[in-house]
Amino acid sequence: MPKIYEYFGFIFYFYSNEHEPIHVHVIHGDKESIFDLIIQNGELSKINVRRKKGAEMLSEKDRNIAETFIFRYHKEIIDKWIAFFVLKQNIKCNVITKKI
Repeated sequence: MPKIYEYFGFIFYFYSNEHEPIHVHVIHGDKESIFDLIIQNGELSKINVRRKKGAEMLSEKDRNIAETFIFRYHKEIIDKWIAFFVLKQNIKCNVITKKI
């Protein structure tokens, strides 16, 4: 389960046996949601948020924070997805300490 980002108590990660569409799991406290990155014509067109089975979803406020973060870092998230799942490379977790 590679962790890709930490951001003010939010943990962004992939499961090691993921599937498309490209998506990222986000945990904050004891809640978790999944964010699907919808790519059209090579660009991020939108993010769909969905429930992780067996977990309570992030609050609306936390979903907005996570979504803002994902929009800001979506290119890096996609690069990490490709590095890990396609190229089979190790990826490192980045700790972001500057508010978006």
